[in-house]
Amino acid sequence: MATLLYRLGRGSMRRRRLVAAIWLVVLVGLGLAAATLRGPTASNFTMPGTESQRALDLLDEQFPAAAGATGTIAVKAPAAGQLGTPEGRAVVQAITQEAMALPGAVGAVDPFQVGAVSPDGRYALIQVQFNGGADTVTAEQRDAYEKVGAEAAPQGWQVAPGGEVLNTEPEVGSTEAIGVAVALVVLVVTFGSLVAAGMTMLNALIGVGVGMAGLYALSNVVELTSTAPILALMLGLAVGIDYSLFITSRYRQNLLDGLPADEAVGRAVGTAGSAVVFAGATVVIALAGLAVVNIPFLTVMGLAAAGTVTVAVLVAITLQPALLGFAGGRVLPRRLRATVPVTTEESAGATTGDGSAALDRAAPEAGTLAGEDRSAFGFRWAGLVTRFRIPVILVGVLGLGLLALPAPDMRLALPDAGTAPAGSPARVSNDLITEGFGPGFTGRLAVVVAGDDAQATAAAIPQVTGLVQGTENVLAVAPPQLSPDGRTALLGVIPQTGPTDPATETMVHDIRTAVAGVPNADVLLTGVTAIGIDISEKLSDALPVYLMLVVGLSILLLMLVFRSLLVPVKAALGFLLTVAATFGVTVAVFQQGHLADLVGLDTPGPLISFLPILLIGILFGLAMDYEVFLVSRMREDFVHGDTAQQATINGMGHGARVVTAAALIMTSVFGGFVFLDDPVIKSMGFALAIGVAIDAFVVRMTIVPAVMSLLGKAAWWLPRWLDRALPNVDIEGEKLRAQLDKM
Repeated sequence: MATLLYRLGRGSMRRRRLVAAIWLVVLVGLGLAAATLRGPTASNFTMPGTESQRALDLLDEQFPAAAGATGTIAVKAPAAGQLGTPEGRAVVQAITQEAMALPGAVGAVDPFQVGAVSPDGRYALIQVQFNGGADTVTAEQRDAYEKVGAEAAPQGWQVAPGGEVLNTEPEVGSTEAIGVAVALVVLVVTFGSLVAAGMTMLNALIGVGVGMAGLYALSNVVELTSTAPILALMLGLAVGIDYSLFITSRYRQNLLDGLPADEAVGRAVGTAGSAVVFAGATVVIALAGLAVVNIPFLTVMGLAAAGTVTVAVLVAITLQPALLGFAGGRVLPRRLRATVPVTTEESAGATTGDGSAALDRAAPEAGTLAGEDRSAFGFRWAGLVTRFRIPVILVGVLGLGLLALPAPDMRLALPDAGTAPAGSPARVSNDLITEGFGPGFTGRLAVVVAGDDAQATAAAIPQVTGLVQGTENVLAVAPPQLSPDGRTALLGVIPQTGPTDPATETMVHDIRTAVAGVPNADVLLTGVTAIGIDISEKLSDALPVYLMLVVGLSILLLMLVFRSLLVPVKAALGFLLTVAATFGVTVAVFQQGHLADLVGLDTPGPLISFLPILLIGILFGLAMDYEVFLVSRMREDFVHGDTAQQATINGMGHGARVVTAAALIMTSVFGGFVFLDDPVIKSMGFALAIGVAIDAFVVRMTIVPAVMSLLGKAAWWLPRWLDRALPNVDIEGEKLRAQLDKM
């Protein structure tokens, strides 16, 4: 692979105008396609095979009027008892009529007719039914819905429209630019060159642009959840910058070694590019592997993010060499440009493709600058860690273990209006409903009763109603709504507790158990709360299986790369430490509320259902990224004669600066999403930022060298029969070096 990438890198630099033009055409073409073909994103989550989804499918088939999106308008009178007066009733009825006339609405229920008025006569709930799902509600319809009751506000009335109608796509705004700005500063400090930093950032931004444009161009034929593009943007930007950083760093080092520019870029892409391809492949495999969980929206999220990562890899190994060719010697700090002139092989008079002529004429200053500075932080840190390896391992493992302590208390749920940003329409409505009626009214359930005929359904309704009313934690059961043919009935169920309360989850299971034996009718429980519970449980069941799959995959892949048994096992155990500590910190902040103010979280609650499994897939790829970059240099020096101890120090010494920069960049990019108001995106950005920081600085740069030093030569042991059986992927470019040395 290294030889192929070497040729690709040299060819991309020599034909840089053509390569740049091709990527520009791709970017513009996909941008136009995205602008014209972009479809809506879905804000709902479906789970085929669950009872709640079967109930929704049944309603859509037999009772479509009840299958559309619903809205709940909370009304609060200026004073208690005012709803009992003629004037108060007139205000509420006027609001009801206004809601009924909304575009897309098929009806609104008068709260006085169904008893949706609080006992103190101050609060009322108006149910609004729309003719399509929440994803079909247009922005104009949503705006009109949010303005319902605005004329009553000057009279002291509070009218708060809420419900699933308000589900919208999270907005990506200027807050993410903070992470990009920090990343640019890190690049400038790392490279000491504005040109190198700007070129690396430009390369990453082009990759993100291509990936996101392609994703939106496909959104008309593939249903995307509202969080899928955000995740794709998050990952594409982070890995795009990191991958470009790795290749640019190796290219600069090759220039300092005296290689001509095209040879330097060829070797950079052949070696660092091989690590980029491997790291990208692991991320893609882990994300695509989410499909094995068999949850459609999670599969789409994984494939969308995998697509942007794939583009980031392609851009790094093709467009990046072209941009390096345009930049020339300006990728080096100004003080080094005169001492290390950048040439091509032709101008240097080289007669072979290995750049040996240029190496022979390399300036002494260049060799000194490129040599191993044993006083550099990486070497000093490696020496310290390997010297005190036992205490370092113990402190590191115990520290991560302490961070992981809250992880067993993790609770999963889909987001509800109670965790929406304070002051948002959905949150205001939710708080008003809770204030007037109790938390159960914000998470109402629906029981679907479907018989073979109208008589069977009518006979089953009283029995179902009695069984549901007799279930613990049920506050009330609303009168049934019947389909036009009378075969399907819909009963509203109001729990005493909120949607994410554990008691509500218990009640859902109790209701399903109670109505399972009703004869001559299918009785199914659904609603947003039930859907969230079903999805969370299925994801929880899939989490251990997926974790085992990822760990097994990491051991196999690293065995191929490092030709070792203990190194992959060590890497997998380190990954498990990272995941456990990340879960623990995220639970402590977002669920338990510790230091929640620092991330702008006003209401702690359960973690979003798909966060743990998504986090495992993403962190796996990123952890392997840093593992390969650091340990491959250790193996390279060990194979070339260094002791295991010295090889460990060399690997850390050479890789610490780049890995530190890469981790800071990725943490900054992910951290930028913490400033979004949406709690789902906020938690994803926070968990990924914390996970990357823990894995890079604690596991890979501290525990890993300590363990490698402790293992010594045993770290590189591999049975001969297994060595012969495993294919050689040549990540480190050993075959490439051997070929170049013979030329």
